Amino acid sequence: MGTIPPSALRRCGIALAALALAATACTPSEEGGAPGGDTASQDAVITIAPETGAEAVAPDTPVTVTAEQGTLTGVTVDQVVPDQPEDQASPFEMTGTLSEDGTSWVADWSLAPGAAVTVTATADNAEGGGTTELVHEFTTADAVEGQRLELSHNFPTSGETVGVGMPITIGFDLPVTEKAAVESALKVVSEQGVAGSWRWLDDKTAVFRPETYWEPYQEVSVEMHLAGVRAAEGVYGVRDHRLTFEVGRELRLNMNVPDHEMVVTVDGEETRTIPVSNGDGTSNFSTTSSGTHVLMERHEKLLMDSDTVELPAGRDGYSTEVQYAVRTSNSGEFLHEASYNSNIGSANTSNGCTNMRMDDAKWIFENTLMGDVLDTTGTDRVKEWHNGWGYWQLSWDEWLAESATGEPQVTDGSNPPGSPFGQPAGDSEEE
Repeated sequence: MGTIPPSALRRCGIALAALALAATACTPSEEGGAPGGDTASQDAVITIAPETGAEAVAPDTPVTVTAEQGTLTGVTVDQVVPDQPEDQASPFEMTGTLSEDGTSWVADWSLAPGAAVTVTATADNAEGGGTTELVHEFTTADAVEGQRLELSHNFPTSGETVGVGMPITIGFDLPVTEKAAVESALKVVSEQGVAGSWRWLDDKTAVFRPETYWEPYQEVSVEMHLAGVRAAEGVYGVRDHRLTFEVGRELRLNMNVPDHEMVVTVDGEETRTIPVSNGDGTSNFSTTSSGTHVLMERHEKLLMDSDTVELPAGRDGYSTEVQYAVRTSNSGEFLHEASYNSNIGSANTSNGCTNMRMDDAKWIFENTLMGDVLDTTGTDRVKEWHNGWGYWQLSWDEWLAESATGEPQVTDGSNPPGSPFGQPAGDSEEE
């Protein structure tokens, strides 16, 4: 197997359990078996694709290995990308899928663009003992400047601790038309496996959410096997990435607007009741939206400026600095301090935000996480699913229906549905 050396080397390998890789009789040849004589009939015959000596192989060409007259015991793939900085080398060992009878192996992921590739395969001979080895060397085509798919942003970021409602957002710098292939290269793994699915907000943004909220107190990682994936005609991913974050305690906020209070529960136990004042409801703009909200960005100080939103005709403008503001939608709704509002706890008189007293607003600011869930009821304005992180407004079936693969991804460590190798060049998902 070996380890990834401190260089621009992407190494992949498999070792079949309980089978030794040390050769007792090694008979390499161009066909992977000894030529001529009785011995040849006993040696395994290994075939590797792509062919040795091939140049500028499309990066989304799957490496395949087969064995006749024997069973495969190991496959390794070394990939060296010239001049690649060490911090851009893949964090993964590529895996492969072995057939039940041990005679064929297919790489799970695509190859790095612009790489010198060495594939080494070994097999136990069916008769006579010993092993056979075959080595192929070839190069992959580089990604063309201006057609090199990179990440533009992601939420959350590595190392963050988030709430149980946190979606995973991956943004790309170029439009993706081969969405199923890219989806199939994004592997989500959680300590407590759950079904989930990606959904594309547009050609550059994919969002993953589980069928139900994340279980608290666990680690979640996203393995982005993007190097070599064909994202559009002539466009290839150039780097692999890994994102790892923690899901913290389960903190939930529940608010029935007519009651003028917000109830906080942590791991199922009520811990705090906060007096609030919500939107006055005189227009859609000033009505606090009902539905499932996910807490987003936060600001210790924030200027609430009506020039940043579309006010209804006849409503007075405003420009007020507030403290401890936590966003709940992209239409301007926040939980925030509003010491100027004397109606907190007794009447709804805000412009649509949830107003709190200073000590409560500070508590929310300091004790909630991005990804915590706020469930709001009691108004006739329904939160739109695409307003902020309103993705839990959709049922699981509605969410899954817009996945490019059409199948759920289980986060137990198994590979995503579909294939990162996509469709042959020249074909397209869209007409």
